[in-house]
Amino acid sequence: MTRKPRTRIPKCKRRESFVIHHSSSAQASSSACNGVVQRLPDVGESFLFILWHPSCRGRPIAGEYFLLMFDPESYRSVAVASTFSPRFEQVLAEAKRVRDRFDAELCLIYVGEKSNETSAKFADALERLSLPKDSPIHYEQGDPATAILRSIRENAIDVIVAGALEKEVVLHPFLGNVARRLLRESRSSVILFTHPAREPEPMRKIVFLAEYSEHGSKNLRRALHLAAREKSECVYVVRLITTFDEARAKKGGGTPTESNEDAKLEHFVLALGHTDVPIEVRCIRGNTGFAAADFVKSVEADLLVVPLDPAKKGGQLPPNLDWLTDVIPCNLWLAR
Repeated sequence: MTRKPRTRIPKCKRRESFVIHHSSSAQASSSACNGVVQRLPDVGESFLFILWHPSCRGRPIAGEYFLLMFDPESYRSVAVASTFSPRFEQVLAEAKRVRDRFDAELCLIYVGEKSNETSAKFADALERLSLPKDSPIHYEQGDPATAILRSIRENAIDVIVAGALEKEVVLHPFLGNVARRLLRESRSSVILFTHPAREPEPMRKIVFLAEYSEHGSKNLRRALHLAAREKSECVYVVRLITTFDEARAKKGGGTPTESNEDAKLEHFVLALGHTDVPIEVRCIRGNTGFAAADFVKSVEADLLVVPLDPAKKGGQLPPNLDWLTDVIPCNLWLAR
């Protein structure tokens, strides 16, 4: 009997015995042994299946649980850093996009005095974008970056959305001071838009920098969730390997061969199970971390996703990605 050379399911004790095909029906087929797959009740958009093997006399195989489609831990609260700049409404429209994609609540953070004039401006903008007129607005005082960071912390915001740019020189967008401090100091996720739009364009191509950890896996699922809702063409899952990384691996007795790294990256992606968006995996090598920016530009990506575990070094950018606090190649999502 001919088996498929590779399955789209996580590894398990009997992986070689079954070929599972995702199905929205109550059953799915197994070409290798005619096992039956029973679907458990849905939780949100999650689909859990238990594999029943004929040799088990009607009992499920212990531990043979496959998560073929995973509804990631969603963001509950999205905030937008608001100023009455020329791009105020565009940034608010992008925040609405993020809110809609994650089915979250949206609030606004404004550094300045509350007055009839500011209240009227917010009310008009909310109405024009079909946002709830009672959307919470947190008024803060003091230095803009410090005040926004304080509001994020006090209001338990999951993700902050802001405009990214202070200036653009020779096609290199440079971060403004507020955006830079959000990247460095926020304990929440940060999404920066380089060219926010009143009617946002779909994110056709997304680049995800792979981090081999539970945190990295969770945020890849989040990125795929966003990509599915954006109807993205492709998600590139990329492993960045610098000359320093290779030297450190050799010093530690490792063997940083190309085949080893490719296999690890492929395993990391296959462990997710079924996905609704095409995925390409790439190992990128370069003398510095800026090789990631070159790749983002080469595929004309609309979004770069960088997972940063808050439990590791306070969720700070690693040295090979510190350049992101000065210049970013496209819209940026730091997923903490």
